[in-house]
Amino acid sequence: MDRRIVFLTILFIIAIMADIALGSVSLSLSDIWNTLTGNSNDMIYREIILNHRIPKALTAILAGAALSVAGVMMQTLFHNPLAGPDVLGVTSGASLGVALLTLSASALPFGFLAGWGQVTAAVAGSIGVLLLVIIVSIRIPQTVSLLIIGMMFGNFAGAIVSILQSASNPDMLKLFITWTFGSLSSVSWEQMWIMAPVILIGISFAFILQKQLNVLLLGKNYAIGLGISVMRLRLLVIFATALLAGTSTAFTGPIAFIGITMPHIARGIMGTSNHRVILPTSILCGASTMLICDIISQLPSAQGTLPINAITALFGAPIIVWIIIKNKG
Repeated sequence: MDRRIVFLTILFIIAIMADIALGSVSLSLSDIWNTLTGNSNDMIYREIILNHRIPKALTAILAGAALSVAGVMMQTLFHNPLAGPDVLGVTSGASLGVALLTLSASALPFGFLAGWGQVTAAVAGSIGVLLLVIIVSIRIPQTVSLLIIGMMFGNFAGAIVSILQSASNPDMLKLFITWTFGSLSSVSWEQMWIMAPVILIGISFAFILQKQLNVLLLGKNYAIGLGISVMRLRLLVIFATALLAGTSTAFTGPIAFIGITMPHIARGIMGTSNHRVILPTSILCGASTMLICDIISQLPSAQGTLPINAITALFGAPIIVWIIIKNKG
C-alpha cells in the first residue's frame, strides 16, 4: 500500500480518537476503551462517549467525506478548480428551506425547529433546487451555462433569505443564524440512521462513475468519442452531488471550503488526478480535516464552542488564495 495512504489513514485514526477524547471533559484512552467494551459502569462517561462524542465524530467523518467527494465531481464536471458542491445552489436551497421554516413560522415550538423540522426543511429546499437544476441541465447542453445558472439560483435563494431575515423577530433570527454557523453535535443516533445511508449512497455513485469522470478530464469531445453519454453523466453527477451536499447541509448546516479545498490537497499529496486514487484520498483528507476542525472548535480551554464554519474557513481561505495564485497563468 502507498505510504501516503498509510500516513493519511493513521492521521485519520488519531483524529478520531482525539475528537472523542478532547472536549469540555477530557477523557483518557483507557476511559474510552473501557466504556466501549462495557468494562466501565460510569454512566456519565457512557453518556458523553456513546451519545455525544461518537455521534459527533461520525457526523464529522460523513460531512467531510460527502463534501470532499462532491467537490471532486464538481471540479471535474466544470473543469474549474474553484468549483465546489455549492455551485449548483443546492446548499443555498437548503438554507432557504430552513429560513422559510424558521423565520416565517414563529408560532412553531423551538423544539420542532431545532430537531427534525430544520432537517426536513433543508432537504425540501435542496430537492426543490435539484429539480430546477436537472430541468435546466436537460435543456442547456453547455456546462459553463449550467454553472452560471446554478450561481444565480444561489443568489436568488440568498436574496429571499435576506428579505426574511430583515422581517423576522430577534428570537427566530438568532435560531437561524446559529444554524448557519454549522454544527456537528446536533445529529442524534436516530438521525444518523438516515444521514449515513444517504451519504454512503452518494459516495457509491461517485465510485461507480470514476472511470467516466477520468475520461471527462480529457475533454467533452474525447468522452463523446469513446461512447460516453455526457448528458447522462452530467445528470448522474448532479444527482450524486445533490445527495451529498444537500444531506450534509441538512444535518450539519452549511459548511464552507471543505468541498473546494480537499480535492486539491488530495491531488497535491498523490500527484495525480485519477479518480480511482483521488476519491478515497479526498475522503480521508476531508474526514480528517473535519475531525481536526471539530477538535479546535471544542478545545477544553475554550469558552463554549466555536462555529465550525469559522474553523473550516481558517483552513480553507489560505488554500483558495494559493490555488488562485498557482493558476494565475
